[in-house]
Amino acid sequence: MGLWARITRVFRASTGAALDKIENPELVLQQTIRDMRDRVPELNNSVAQVMATERLLAKNNENLAKQVVDLDSKIKASVKMGRDDIATAYIGQLQQAQLDLERTSAQLELAGAASKNALKARDNYVLNMKKRTSEAMQLISAAKQAKLQEQLAQTMEGFNIGDDASTFNEMREKIERRVAAAEAKLQLGTSSVDSQMQDIEREAMDIQLQDKLLEYKSQMGLLGAGSGNATGKQIGAGAGASKDEDVLEQVIVNEANDGRSN
Repeated sequence: MGLWARITRVFRASTGAALDKIENPELVLQQTIRDMRDRVPELNNSVAQVMATERLLAKNNENLAKQVVDLDSKIKASVKMGRDDIATAYIGQLQQAQLDLERTSAQLELAGAASKNALKARDNYVLNMKKRTSEAMQLISAAKQAKLQEQLAQTMEGFNIGDDASTFNEMREKIERRVAAAEAKLQLGTSSVDSQMQDIEREAMDIQLQDKLLEYKSQMGLLGAGSGNATGKQIGAGAGASKDEDVLEQVIVNEANDGRSN
């Protein structure tokens, strides 16, 4: 292989590679669609010219047919009038008109076939254009989807899942430890001795308040005899309670008194 051929091959390969990089399939397809649509008016003009030729030949053919009929009538009229010279001249014109009519009829037949072929070609082109346009639109949509997928892939490549996963796990572990510690503190606070003693003190206070209320009602004569007996019975029943309960009540009263004195 010669040096020039090798240089040409390298140049063509480099140019092709560069074009492949800068060539945008979506733009190329859109331009192809525009080019196909731009050819439709040109095709319509060509078909119109063919059809115009056909109509012109049809008009000439009609005029020649009328001329043949008119010359035939004139020939007959000349013969009746005994004007053979004029009849002979009309016969010459008739023969020429008949030749022109035959030639025009043949041309008209060819023009009619040409018009049909032109219309068929135009219709086929329009159908093919619509088909290609639909395919191009599908390809453009696929190209856009591929572009989005490429961008997503690039984004995912730059997204380090391992590091972020470890960060999430670390933060989750810290939060779970804080929640567990808070729950433990809350449980210790609610189950401590001080809390239990506060509950007992509140209960003792309520008992004292109820006793004080009964005392006021008794002084004001608001308690009847039945109520007094009931109160005595309650006191007797209280005296008959177990020793442990008496001790617990005494402890409660003492603690309540200590709390009020403090």
